[in-house]
Amino acid sequence: MKLFNLIKRFERDEDGAVTVDWVVLTAAIVGLGIAVLTTVGGATADYSETIGSVLSEQGVKTTY
Repeated sequence: MKLFNLIKRFERDEDGAVTVDWVVLTAAIVGLGIAVLTTVGGATADYSETIGSVLSEQGVKTTY
């Protein structure tokens, strides 16, 4: 009878399902972040090189 009660309690317990939901949501957020960084990363590198070259061509004013 004790084993039967243990099985019934296991069926009603939802802690494992909540954990699986959080793991799936976290994995989706991390995957989305990686996809965004991969997409935007190349353009960001190109823009930073352009900005760096423009700034290096500028003169420095030492008097006001």
